[in-house]
Formats: sequence, C-alpha cells, structure tokens
Amino acid sequence: MKRIISPSLLSADFSRLESDIRTVESAGAERLHLDVMDGNFVPNLTFGPIVINGIRKLTDCHLECHLMINNPDKYIADYADAGADTIIIHQEASANLMTDLNNIKKLNCAAGVCINPDTPIHKIESVLEIADYILVMSVFPGFGGQEFISSTLQKMRDLVERKNPQTVIAVDGGVNNNTINSVFDTGIDIVIVGSGLFSAPNIPQRFKELSIG
Repeated sequence: MKRIISPSLLSADFSRLESDIRTVESAGAERLHLDVMDGNFVPNLTFGPIVINGIRKLTDCHLECHLMINNPDKYIADYADAGADTIIIHQEASANLMTDLNNIKKLNCAAGVCINPDTPIHKIESVLEIADYILVMSVFPGFGGQEFISSTLQKMRDLVERKNPQTVIAVDGGVNNNTINSVFDTGIDIVIVGSGLFSAPNIPQRFKELSIG
C-alpha cells in the first residue's frame, strides 16, 4: 500500500517557500497541507486566502486547506476561491457541520472534517457518510513540533473501520520517523508531516524515509 505524505507548509521556510515547495514536489509529494489559524480558535496566527492564492500559483499539488478558525462557514467561499482542493473544518468550531460540509461540496471542493485529540468519534457520526476527508489531530492544534499523542491511534483504527469506503482518513501532528509506522499500521490513508520533514538536513531523503517506512 502506497504511503501518502502531505507536507505541512507551516513548517517550511517562508523566506524560500517556492524552493521548499519545489523540493517536496521533486521528492514525490502530490499534496500540500495548509494550516490556517486565526488566533482565536487556536492560540496562533498564520496565513489566509491571499497567501493560499499565491501558493496555488506556484504548484499543481492538491491543496488541503485546514481551517483552524472560528465560524468557518463565513470563510469557506474565500478559501475555495483561493484555490483549495480540500477544505477541512473543525467539528469543535462548526455550528452546523452537515450544512458546512455540504456547502464546501457545492463549491466543488472536497469536504473535510477535523477532530481534536479529546473529541470522541460520535461527535462526527452524523457526517461520516458525506465527509470526503476526515482528519484526526494527534496533537492539540495551534503549534508545530508537538509530541505525538499515542492514545489517538485507537481513534484512527476505529475511524478506518467505520468510515465510508470513499472517505480519506488523515492524521496530523507529531508524526516523524519514530511514530509514522504505528500511524500507518492503523490503516489510515494520509499522514501530514511538518517539522518531521522540513527540519531534516536532507528533505528529499527524509521524505523518502517517511514514504517507505
């Protein structure tokens, strides 16, 4: 089974962003993960639609836009217009998850839902049949470089067993050479890697190591 790695650009060097994108593309990346933080839902502030639109112009990779923001329904169209292929919203931030996911689909984007490490699966049970993408946080969102929370592995296994066959399951947070095998052993589809990739002295070599196990 192919291991799909989605590099998180939050850990890239923004002074040489195009170069870092080219590096991971050359290494084999077909997806890029974009962490949008508003300083309210999470205690950090990153980038918004303007930056994502700029990234869209640099790459043909599939762009996963992870909205760690309050009131995501107000901004979904902005990120679709910016060039996101998948838009992921948090269960914890959505007032009406079913409506928000359907609205993402109407904008011709894949609809994703994310849950924090302490959010039980039953909170997203009503949308398991319609979600295109389910993201399990294996750290609490807001900062890169955190330690992997091993108790989330069981949540990954449970979701793999219960999901719609067409739904993609992804994991984000604390994944590196030491944790990636246990993550892929759960049967999930995509692993997001940030500092575990971009902090390596040889990024293409690290991407290869993560990809082959």
